Amino acid sequence: MPEENGVSAFETINNSSFEGKWKIIFFYPKDFTFVCPTEIVEFAKLNEEFADRDAVVLGGSTDNEFVKLAWRREHPDLKSLNQWSFADNGVKSLVDGLGVRDQVENVALRATFVVDPHGVIQHVSVNNLNVGRNPAEVLRILDGLQTDELCPCNRAVGGDTL
Repeated sequence: MPEENGVSAFETINNSSFEGKWKIIFFYPKDFTFVCPTEIVEFAKLNEEFADRDAVVLGGSTDNEFVKLAWRREHPDLKSLNQWSFADNGVKSLVDGLGVRDQVENVALRATFVVDPHGVIQHVSVNNLNVGRNPAEVLRILDGLQTDELCPCNRAVGGDTL
């Protein structure tokens, strides 16, 4: 088992992981690509803001955990990543259960899920393989969902509700 500073680099996560927290789960097509690290880094830049909203950010693809570890160790922008990375390459994969696998390329689409502390999906967005997403928009949506009030179109993070 690969280690980092004498501790296993891997941990199993499941439905009961991060109990009581909001979860931002985002899929990207592949490790060692060009668009994917730009999204991962942008989510990481907002990680403290997500944490302030009691949310944990998890980003993953269908590549295995060893590929992820190698990519994080090699890519300068991912070496000190402050968010969870996950491998979804099992037989009963989450990407298939959620219907976000590109059937031609056999990789995850750029899907984003905002899941409340009770495990209920509150928001989904899916981009095709060639279009990166906007993590600040995901933060804006989470902020609106957490108000439990009516939020007008284009409401900024922390903005007025109706």
